[in-house]
Amino acid sequence: MTMTVEEIEFACVIGQQLDFSRHELQGCELPLQKRFHPFGFPVEVRSNSSEVLTLVEELWGKFEKQHDTEPIRSDVYVVEGGSTECPPAPMYQLMSPLMISIGDGMNYSIVDLKRMKTQISISRAALQHSLYLKYFLLGAPVCCIATAYATPIHGGCVALDTHGVLLCGDSGAGMSSLAFACARNGWTYITDDSAFLLNGGVKRIVTGNCHQVRLRPSAAMLFPEVNGLEITPRAAGKPSIEMPTSVLPYMACAQTTHVDFVVFLNRRSGTPPALVPYRKDVARHFMQQVLYGSAESLAVQYQAIEQLLAVDVFELRYTDLDWAVQRLEALVREGT
Repeated sequence: MTMTVEEIEFACVIGQQLDFSRHELQGCELPLQKRFHPFGFPVEVRSNSSEVLTLVEELWGKFEKQHDTEPIRSDVYVVEGGSTECPPAPMYQLMSPLMISIGDGMNYSIVDLKRMKTQISISRAALQHSLYLKYFLLGAPVCCIATAYATPIHGGCVALDTHGVLLCGDSGAGMSSLAFACARNGWTYITDDSAFLLNGGVKRIVTGNCHQVRLRPSAAMLFPEVNGLEITPRAAGKPSIEMPTSVLPYMACAQTTHVDFVVFLNRRSGTPPALVPYRKDVARHFMQQVLYGSAESLAVQYQAIEQLLAVDVFELRYTDLDWAVQRLEALVREGT
């Protein structure tokens, strides 16, 4: 709080030392610190709350370091007060170089894409809504990764015999279910529906969250091991069933793979099953539409997409999951 003139006068009379070098709006001290490696990139998290570090550990603790880039800094302030109700889904605003996400006046994040720094405010009351915080706020530093180091792609990824297959499509196209089905049949699991294509290389390396599977509730009808698992509340995103891959001993997982095939999924009813060549101009626009950042970072990402689309691109038309897995296996092993 600021001092009144009268309070300053009294302080001067009694010889009290006044120090205004640090303004109240700068936030509280952040004595706790820990480094994490989401998608292999270093992120330095500082906070005034051990609960925050515990939540970030749950979010990123299983990722291994793969890159020696300058650490992204994430300052997380827990402020007193706030409603015990779960904050609303954030509103997003890009004011380059800032990416702003606002749930309410106490729960928000500001990402500086140029300085590679994130500032996050969380109310003490909101700490009880851990799924909300992990989904909407604490993951904000990934925005820096998704502009400076990698190209985000709405797609799952699996690999067979070291050959990676990127599964793309609209929400509901079945990327997560097909990636999981492939993993249950001996493929290596990379990610379900959120992939990152590393920038600046010709090897088409994709990374993702191989430590978690997120499926639609309807997947319980397809996979027995999903039955009875808790459904994630809508406040944490689309309703889904989440489970760590560590509890599935049959699943081989890897943080990265190189991509040899791009496959767009089409499981609309009435479509005869087939694997056919797909238009690369459509694939290009599909991947470019979700990108954001400076003109310089976009140019790098567009080039990464061009390098990715040097591989064969297909459309997989299917309704039967087992048939789709078998057809992808034939594609990898026979090339057609």
